[in-house]
Amino acid sequence: MTMLPHGALLSESTVHTDLFAVLAAFVAINTVMYVALAVAKMLPKFYLSDWVNSGQRRARTRSIHPHRSGD
Repeated sequence: MTMLPHGALLSESTVHTDLFAVLAAFVAINTVMYVALAVAKMLPKFYLSDWVNSGQRRARTRSIHPHRSGD
């Protein structure tokens, strides 16, 4: 059974290459994006119409049970 020096899986020369740095950056950005998407999925839905007043809303309700303004 051979012993690896403190759990090193790749040689030091491999870890210090430009290709490995690009791969590590890709993995880091990918991880951050997935965390952001997971957090966004947990938050309540955001509707722009709740924040911006739109002129397309009806002035009166058309429900079969209209609100009484005089009572």
